[in-house]
Amino acid sequence: METPSHPSELLVRIENLSRLYGETLAVNQVSFELKRGEVLGFLGPNGAGKSTSMQMITGNLAPTAGQITINGFDLIDQPIEAKSCIGYLPENPPVYRELTVIEYLSYCARLHRIPSTRLRSALDDAMQHCGLEQVGKRLIGNLSKGFQQRVGIAQAIIHQPPVVILDEPTVGLDPIQIREIRKLIKALGKDRSVILSTHILPEVQSICDRVQIIRRGELIYHATIDELNKRGQGNSLTVAFRHAPPVQELQQLAGIQHITALDEHRFQIQFEPDDFAEQLVSQSVQHHWGLFELIPDNTSLEQIFVELTTDEHPDLGTDAEQAA
Repeated sequence: METPSHPSELLVRIENLSRLYGETLAVNQVSFELKRGEVLGFLGPNGAGKSTSMQMITGNLAPTAGQITINGFDLIDQPIEAKSCIGYLPENPPVYRELTVIEYLSYCARLHRIPSTRLRSALDDAMQHCGLEQVGKRLIGNLSKGFQQRVGIAQAIIHQPPVVILDEPTVGLDPIQIREIRKLIKALGKDRSVILSTHILPEVQSICDRVQIIRRGELIYHATIDELNKRGQGNSLTVAFRHAPPVQELQQLAGIQHITALDEHRFQIQFEPDDFAEQLVSQSVQHHWGLFELIPDNTSLEQIFVELTTDEHPDLGTDAEQAA
């Protein structure tokens, strides 16, 4: 199989993707692109169309309309070539508990038609990448949840696909296991395109390069993590003084739009100019206010997510919408 040349390293292109369940439009005109070396966080409340989108992108569900291109191959016109470029970990890892890790991964390698001459090296690479070298001969059913997730990721990358799609890869893990899986995902994203579906929002900010939010079948937010962080850095500060001046005196400072006293020492200040913090520090020194705390009020991804999806309740909608 000859892989098309891609100077721009564009590995995933989704154009106007839509899916109907009867008369219910579960996914509506979703479009995005993903390049090699990018990790995309794909978010959405229950029933938003996220799972339906993932199933279409992986070739497990036919779209009603739209185009999916994986590494230059059209998923509809060239399904075998396109799917060979995808590694997929569903929410419930498709592992066989009665097999050893090596037996299972060997089986997966044969499913991906890896030649027998490359089988050993493919197994070694996947197991080393996922930290499975010490458990290769153990039954999967006897492994911890974290190691079973690692086995699930290993089966997704054993054929070295350029695109990896992970659905809730850290669900049910303890904090140490979560940290290890996050490191693994970041490593995968260095030379692949990774789509990560998760409900753990801090996970997206720590792993992903970009984030997008789907709501009622439509993409309503799409930004890089840098853009998200800049959006979160609003013109608001929480400050504290040992010798706090009266609120009326603070209100005389140039650039203050609104000030709220939180207690006798702390204030929340909304301001206009970008250099306001420097001016405040200077004034505090000049008037001996004893400034000892200055904290930017940042908007988290969780706050943005809630603002954008707050009126969408998971108990509403049809069965088809819930399936999405």
